[in-house]
Amino acid sequence: MVQIDKFAGELGLKQLTTIEKLDTDVKDGCVCDLLSWVMARGEEGMAWITVQTHLNVIAVACLHDFACVIIPESIEVPQATLDKANEEGMMVFSSDKTAYRLCCEMCKLGIGVG
Repeated sequence: MVQIDKFAGELGLKQLTTIEKLDTDVKDGCVCDLLSWVMARGEEGMAWITVQTHLNVIAVACLHDFACVIIPESIEVPQATLDKANEEGMMVFSSDKTAYRLCCEMCKLGIGVG
């Protein structure tokens, strides 16, 4: 488990939303682009890496009270999605790294290991 501010700093993430949930802990990770799969298997405190950027991503992330959503490879996120994330209190980050690289770095932080 890693606090969100340390997590974001260690991975070099860029925050796209304006909310601050510094007391949030990242407990595990998930990398998947199939929303129904994430809906069925998501757990509270996960950091979700996905290339999907539409409004439904925020709904699924909130359903499970994820720690955050991470969009890899500098994929542009529509403003409507970010507005919804801010409204719902869901932190969204961007990274120029691939999903694979982000997963490797999350493991080095102890996320999802053991």
